[in-house]
Amino acid sequence: MAGKALIAAALLLAVAAPCAAQRSPGRHGTPEEQLPISPAPSIQALAVSKKHTVFAGSFGMGVFRSEDRGRSWTASNEGLGDRFILVLAVAEDGTVYAGTFRHGVFRSKDEGKSWQAINEGLNRLEIKALLIERGTIYAGTGDGVYRLPEKESRWAPVTKGLDETLVHALVMAADRTLYAGTSGKGLFRHKSNEPAWIRLSRGLVDHEGLVENFIRVLAVDHEQALYAGTFDGGVFRSSDAGKTWHPISRALPNDSIRGILTSEKGLLVATGRGVFKTVDGGRRWVPLNKGLAELSIQVLAVSGDGSLYAGTSAGIFRTDNDGESWERASEGLQATGEPPGK
Repeated sequence: MAGKALIAAALLLAVAAPCAAQRSPGRHGTPEEQLPISPAPSIQALAVSKKHTVFAGSFGMGVFRSEDRGRSWTASNEGLGDRFILVLAVAEDGTVYAGTFRHGVFRSKDEGKSWQAINEGLNRLEIKALLIERGTIYAGTGDGVYRLPEKESRWAPVTKGLDETLVHALVMAADRTLYAGTSGKGLFRHKSNEPAWIRLSRGLVDHEGLVENFIRVLAVDHEQALYAGTFDGGVFRSSDAGKTWHPISRALPNDSIRGILTSEKGLLVATGRGVFKTVDGGRRWVPLNKGLAELSIQVLAVSGDGSLYAGTSAGIFRTDNDGESWERASEGLQATGEPPGK
């Protein structure tokens, strides 16, 4: 168990300070081959608006935006006090939210052209997750989960039970049950009639017999099945609202899960060694890496026109054919030389 905790801690550090010069370590900590240093930054966050504007959050260079499906990018950092972006989200009305590493949440009402901090009510300013559901923004922070009604500017804790807990992932089911994945304490659930967060741990055991408490990604499919991607233990699925979980990634080449996308065409996961797809519940995984010059994937996003975007440790790639082939989409992803917040 101690060894598992050390591996998870190392992966946390790797996510916090990604390096474009080398790939992420494998499951057993074996260094992979070195890659040439790329001028493109590490992309930790992606979001696409209803107008198909793509927003990319980098680790150190702020936010970039593209209006031509990633063919070109421009920096959009006016008013952004922290250029270490961990998560992005776009509301129905086009308002963009950015969660940062050190300075909380920023909001843009002009499609990313300018930003304003909205941190009143937050105890910790490390923002790992943002979720927008039915007019409310939810933030996963270093001190649990907070919510903010749209048009307002003060956050309030969702409920008690996750104090002093780093929340790394959020998802909401159709019945409005909110699920939170944490770094160190596993999975939690909150329903409106419950007084506190309830921990969900039954079945979160990997093929080595170790309990998975470091949850990086959460997703829900059209049948309301839940998926949990872990830092180093693969993917788990629950068909009973999180009461029990079953591993579905024993055939997956890499267990470091960075993104999950669900659709009627199958399940896509982003890992430290590329993108993989399953159409049979995880019995077989097919690699979708043709054209991906960088396999250390950090985030996946889908556009309303069906395009998929992958943020990597060295820029962005796009596919228009469900991952059969990818093309680089990093033109303009460069430092502007401006000081933060300008």
